[in-house]
Amino acid sequence: MKRIDVLDGQGWVVLEDSYGDDLAIVNAARQSFSKRSATMGPAESGLIHFLMRNRHGTPFEMVDFRFNIKAPIFVAREWQRHRIASYNEMSGRYVELEEEFYLPPLAAVREASGKPGAYQFETMDGETAALVRERMRRDYEGSWITYQSLLELGVAKEVARMVLPVGIMTQFTFKTNLRSLFNFISLRSAPNALLEIREYAGAIEELARDVAPIAFKAFESSNRVAP
Repeated sequence: MKRIDVLDGQGWVVLEDSYGDDLAIVNAARQSFSKRSATMGPAESGLIHFLMRNRHGTPFEMVDFRFNIKAPIFVAREWQRHRIASYNEMSGRYVELEEEFYLPPLAAVREASGKPGAYQFETMDGETAALVRERMRRDYEGSWITYQSLLELGVAKEVARMVLPVGIMTQFTFKTNLRSLFNFISLRSAPNALLEIREYAGAIEELARDVAPIAFKAFESSNRVAP
């Protein structure tokens, strides 16, 4: 398994397993003509670029990935809007959550201007950002104390967790194919995507690229548009 830490080590992306590679893409495409290749060569590489350029997407679905993700709940909820994957998340109904909250670095404390869907973000001045971080830290600490006190009273975990903020960390499995992964990466690495999820998209891309490097070169050549 390969792992990349994100959010200053507060979260991670782990590639637990993968199936298929560039050659699997080629042979899926050549199935139409009842042909197969045993190795990758210039013709096979050219075929992958052709498939990407002309948006023949199904051969890219022959490569699968399974990731384990540790992220703040607000990132997970943005992530799971993508109905192009399978998910299974740690449940606060059954396990007592850990005292782990995402506290953004000063440079990530930002203000928004403009209209919804077209916001512009700018880092706040250092003094204000430090004040924001301190208020977040205090609220995290207070909500954790309340959570623990409810558990001590015998309140069910599924009820006690209601006092916890979306900055608390969660873990989930993310399983998808390469075609869908290209879609995720193209959207979530865009400049207007949520800052924190962009870190995860970058880590996902770095890990997945090793599995199908030629496909990722084709993705780059096609302006990072999913097939």
